[in-house]
Amino acid sequence: MQKRTLLDGPKFQITIKRLCHQLIENHTDFSNTVLIGIQPRGSYFADRVQQELSTILPDSKILKGNLDITFFRDDFRRKDGLVNASSNTINFIIEGKNVVLIDDVLWTGRTIRAALDALLAFGRPAKVELMVLIDRRFSRHVPVEADYTGQQVDSVDSQLVRVTWKETDGEDKVILLSDRNK
Repeated sequence: MQKRTLLDGPKFQITIKRLCHQLIENHTDFSNTVLIGIQPRGSYFADRVQQELSTILPDSKILKGNLDITFFRDDFRRKDGLVNASSNTINFIIEGKNVVLIDDVLWTGRTIRAALDALLAFGRPAKVELMVLIDRRFSRHVPVEADYTGQQVDSVDSQLVRVTWKETDGEDKVILLSDRNK
């Protein structure tokens, strides 16, 4: 197994700060914008974005929720055994708001399609944007593109992008795993 580090340490944090400044350019004070992290891994990224935005804009109230898409996925019935769903924590109205969906990796786009379906259960937003830490841009099954991207990675299907978070894995890091035999 070959491993290549894409982001870690200061570069990881700088990437999050850059994405937050891009959000501020488009949403100013966040009075009509909410952040929604896609469970499970996108919620860690959304937490970080909210923390950074709150540091940069201390007088703004940044609303953030977490969205579970388990039962909206097109493949959830194909898995053996019981499906473990995460909880939704959206305790605000999204009707007419600008929603920034946040996930760690954009690959096929199927997760985002499921998130859009799940989001409609909470109301109809005025606009939906997508923020991802890593965009694996050559593997789409669904025509989806991120509005805010930390880093684009050209990878093949046999490769794996793994994002680790300090909160759960002990360190902030993005690695690209490749099998040498393929």
